[in-house]
Formats: sequence, C-alpha cells, structure tokens
Amino acid sequence: MMDKLRRALSGNDGEDEERGFVAQVVDSSSLGWGTRVKGFIACFVIGIILSVIGSVCLFFGSRGLVAFSVFYTTGNIIALVSTCFLMGPLNQCKKMFSPTRVVATVLVFVCLVLTLLSAFLWKKSGLALLFCIIQFLAMTWYSLSYIPYARDLVKKTVSTCMG
Repeated sequence: MMDKLRRALSGNDGEDEERGFVAQVVDSSSLGWGTRVKGFIACFVIGIILSVIGSVCLFFGSRGLVAFSVFYTTGNIIALVSTCFLMGPLNQCKKMFSPTRVVATVLVFVCLVLTLLSAFLWKKSGLALLFCIIQFLAMTWYSLSYIPYARDLVKKTVSTCMG
C-alpha cells in the first residue's frame, strides 16, 4: 500500500527496467520516504501556522492588513512548497503546469505576487486583502484539481445555489 502511494506521488508508476540510469542515480541519492513525509509535514504545518498568525493580525487595524497579507502569502508559499517533498520539485512542477491545472497555477502565482506588491510597494491594505481572498479561492481551486471530480462537484453545487 505505501509503495503504491510512494510510486503514485513520485510519478514512478513504471518498472525500474524502463527507467534510465540517470533516473535511478537521482532516486538513489534523494531523500528517503520517511524524510520526505517529515519534510512535507513540517513545511505544511509551518505554512498553516503562518497563515493563522496572519489571520490574527487582521485584528490590528490597517497595519495588521499588511502583516496579514505577508504572513498569509508566506504560509501559502511554504504549504505549496511542502508538496515538493512528496513528489519532488520537478514532478511537482510538471503536475502544476499540466493542462488541467495551468490556469489555477498561474492565477495562484499572480495573486501571490500581487498580494505582496499591494502590501509593500503600493501600500494598499484593502487591495492586499482583496488579493488574499482571490489567492484563497485560487489555492482552493488548484487543490481541488488533485481530487477526482471535486471541481465538477463544486461547479454543480455553485450552479445549483445560484440558479
């Protein structure tokens, strides 16, 4: 069971004979499965903690909105990077920019950048909050792409509620 999960997350569904020498060397020099899981959990928890700290900053007025934007965005980036431990950075990038996820991925990255720009460069806390909301929605849509039929379910639910 764990071997199937490991192969699925790392993208190694094929047999070892089909893989080249370079791929086998890279696999043998990479992190072990236990270390990968620990790295994923550590980064994901740190990302969540930073997002929660950012949410607490919302109660500190207009200066808190900037802190919220920074903590929330940093937390999302770290949580997103945490999946690289499970799949590997190259495989993660391939999956992120697959045709079914490319729009959501680009939207997430654009929102991450716009949130930080509005907080630091433009100093518009309301705009930063708006980009954080869009960032949350984009991250949710991106995450749903990894769950079979989840996007279809959300679309049907929203269309039922709206009309």
